Amino acid sequence: MKPIGKHSLLGASGEISDFQEILRYLDELILYDNMWDDGNSLGPKEVHNYLTRVMYNRRNKFNPLWNSLVLGGVKKGQKYLGTVSMIGVNFEDNHVATGFGNHLARPILRQEWHENLSFEDGVRLLEKCMRVLLYRDRSAVNKLQIAKITEVGVTISQPYSLKTYWEFSAFENPAQGA
Repeated sequence: MKPIGKHSLLGASGEISDFQEILRYLDELILYDNMWDDGNSLGPKEVHNYLTRVMYNRRNKFNPLWNSLVLGGVKKGQKYLGTVSMIGVNFEDNHVATGFGNHLARPILRQEWHENLSFEDGVRLLEKCMRVLLYRDRSAVNKLQIAKITEVGVTISQPYSLKTYWEFSAFENPAQGA
């Protein structure tokens, strides 16, 4: 995860070197925007649109950036959350996910998310989703970070371990019922 400008936070999955290339593009964009010195700054919607064009352009050149991106932010009281795939497919919603999260976490989010969710309840809901994803892929690392985006700025927590329970009988011999 990386803060982008004053109002946005970008998260990515995929190839780290391609993510670094995207961050280089964004640093140039933010620098160019700041050079105008007009009191305006790019908001999350503008950054998301830019990333959509970058990913789609690289796809059309048959040299895609191998990442799935999630961009969130707040500007002038307007909350924004969007995602972009490596081929430029994008959308906005109240909750987004990449990879297996689209298949396993989004149904949980659809059922339990609501507009008035407190920060603490939101963290518990995210931990529930991440726990489901971790149980799906036991080789994954059980560490995660939580970010909070407000008008004041972005705060990113230190990595912490997700509490898990591996003593379920189904985990002892998973091939038994197959």
